[in-house]
Amino acid sequence: MPLHVRFSNEARDVGLVKSKKRIQYLRSKAASSQGWLCYYCQQPMWETDPKSFSARFGLTDRAALHFRCTAEHLEARCDGGRDTEENVVAACRYCNGNRHKSKRPKDAVSYMELVRSRMKQGRWRSRGTGGR
Repeated sequence: MPLHVRFSNEARDVGLVKSKKRIQYLRSKAASSQGWLCYYCQQPMWETDPKSFSARFGLTDRAALHFRCTAEHLEARCDGGRDTEENVVAACRYCNGNRHKSKRPKDAVSYMELVRSRMKQGRWRSRGTGGR
């Protein structure tokens, strides 16, 4: 492999590692400042220990996966959103994934209103989470 290609690939890899670590840092910082509650549904999340989370809340291991902490960009990267503290919040895997499932995902504020409205109606998270 030519030297300039190898250095180019190494630079890209270093950039990806830095970006991944930055997202991890921003996710953890956001989760901590949010009291480890999801930005959308305000339910507890976990980052590193699903087994103790399952035991604590009486969930199956599979149900606990929905509460894994993820980094959520309020303005999506594809729309010009950046990896900044102001743009990254912590959201559970369930909320984060559902927000982005539709062809036209709602903006963060509209999605939060939808989630909280459905929660009040008892129409959110009806997937065996022990009534959490």
